[in-house]
Parts: sequence; structure tokens; C-alpha cells
Amino acid sequence: MDIVVMDGDQTGTELLEEALRVVSPEVLGLPLNIIRFDLSLENRRRTSNGVVHEAARAMKQYRYGLKAATITPEARDDVGSPNAILRKEIEGTVIVRTGRRLPGIAPPVGVYLPISVVRMAVGDAYGAQEWRTSEDGDEIAYRTERISRKICNEVAEYAFMHARRLHATVFGGPKFTVSPVYEGMFKEELDAAARRHPEVSYDPQLIDATYALLLVKAGEALVIPALNRDGDCLSDLVLQMFGSIAGAESTLLSLDENWQPQVIMAEAPHGTAPSLFGKNIANPMAMILAGASLLAYNPDARSQDASRAIYEATLETVASGVKTPDLGGSTSTTEFADAVIQRIKTKLDVWNTLGH
Repeated sequence: MDIVVMDGDQTGTELLEEALRVVSPEVLGLPLNIIRFDLSLENRRRTSNGVVHEAARAMKQYRYGLKAATITPEARDDVGSPNAILRKEIEGTVIVRTGRRLPGIAPPVGVYLPISVVRMAVGDAYGAQEWRTSEDGDEIAYRTERISRKICNEVAEYAFMHARRLHATVFGGPKFTVSPVYEGMFKEELDAAARRHPEVSYDPQLIDATYALLLVKAGEALVIPALNRDGDCLSDLVLQMFGSIAGAESTLLSLDENWQPQVIMAEAPHGTAPSLFGKNIANPMAMILAGASLLAYNPDARSQDASRAIYEATLETVASGVKTPDLGGSTSTTEFADAVIQRIKTKLDVWNTLGH
């Protein structure tokens, strides 16, 4: 299995290194080939984003990508967001983020079963044309947003496919009552997907009701399809509902005409955490699970076993009380990864003994 690995900035690369230790052939026994690119801010500036385009081309060739968190500079004349370039180049249209209960961690609300946010990866408020003008002595700001029916279709269909796998309800939706033309197109595709998947429970709600009802529905398995900006906000909320935004991976998907993933890029949903840089205390869980998620998309049985071993070992490590400071513990970044690696080795050894 070939994996395109993209270095980042600050704690992003530190956590990536821990994830690579976990997925190494010495731990998993899988022949993984790493193709590496330096997406640090310094190198993106030096190459004028050339390295980002090279990484995107490599992902299209090899299908799998593992990306560290990167810095997006604020200045308009700087290199901008590497994620925006990668999403466009690999034609990524769907982002999946799943909050899960962390054993031994008391969440702020009573969440028990997984909640996935399936959002648009492109369009909507991001990349919109913006401008300001003066009218009647006042300053007026405008923004022109855009979504396509193709993307609405892919997000809607994947949401129902994902819900079927999780035995979850497709819950929520856009504010189509206020925006029947723009957001209504997404609602039309969600309703059409519901007709194609009568076996999946469908509970459509307006986006404001979705936020409010999450506090009531938190005990259920849910899949929430969303527009780009709505999904960005929702996923941060959902992950924090389970105790930490560092507790789950983020996956970008490029789908074929049958809604099957053709290119998969996994990363942590959090940023580069500059205040934690160099202190060996950041939580590597999200990056470790990002590696596990990539392996889960590989149909090879050994890859599937390795993925499950990583997921189980990571959650079992937390359950045993081995926790980084963000989860109320005192374990270092490296020590947490060491504990996960030991559990994976034991687990795979036991499975092999049992003939699994």
C-alpha cells in the first residue's frame, strides 16, 4: 500500500511522526510505502505552492494521503491554504468527521453512539467572491456563494451510505425555508437520497434546529449532512461534545460516478497548536486514527485488521487511564503513542494465535 505523507507545521509534524510510528511495518507487519512531501509554510513559500500541487498529483496516483496540520497565513498575497489547493486538485467533494465516545472520559453532554458530520468539501461560503462598496453614506459588504447539484448529490448519497454502515439516522439539513433556491437544492438531493435508501432512517431538520436538538439526540447514532460552512462549524461542536477535538480523524474523499472513494486524504481536524509545540504534550490520537482510517479504505483483509487494531488499541489506551493533558492526564505525546503501539502488537499477536 502506497501512502502520500504530507509534513506540516509546528505540532502538526510532531503528531504526524507519532502516527507514522504506529502504522510502520515493524508494528503492523504491512508493507507500506511512504511517498513524502514537505508542506511546511516555509517550503510552500519557497516553491510558490509547487510542492502542494506535487502532493496532490501523487495522491491522485496512489489514492491514499496522510496530512499533518499546516499553517494558513492570513495575508492575501501569501501562499494561502494548502487544503483548498489539495481539495481542488484531487476533486475532493466530501469531508467526514465522526465523534466517538472516549472510554473513561466524561463528555459535556450524554453522548454514547457515534455522530458523523458529512459536509461539502468545496464551494458555499469558502472561495466565495466578496467585495465592499459605499451606498447612501454607509459601507456595504457583499458575498456571492456557489454550490452545485453534483456536489449536493455526492454529499447526500454518501451521507446515506455512511448512515447505513453505522446503523445511524440521517439527521439535520440546510435552512431551505429561508433559501429555497440555494439551500433548497441540497434539500432536494437529500430527499432524493432518502427515497433511494428507504432502509435508512431519515429525520430532516433545519440547521438551527439541528444545533438545538443535538443536545436532545446526543444518545443516538447520527449522520449529519451539511453545507460547507455549516459542516465546518458543526464538526467542531460535535467533536467537542465527545470531550476533545483531538479525539477523532477527518477524512476528505473524492468519489467516482458510483459514489465510491477514489482518493482518500486523512488528517487531524485540529490545527498546529503553536502553544504546545516542542513540549511533547499534544494529543496524537486524531493523527493516529487518521492513519487507521486510511487503512480501513484499503480492501485488503490485513489492512482491515490493522485498521481495527489501531482503533481498538487507541481507545483502550484512553480507557486504561493513559491520557494526555487535554483529557485530564499527564501522559506525554510519545508515551501515549508507545502505549498504543504495545497494545497493537499484543492484539495482532493474539489474533494471529486465534487464526483471525
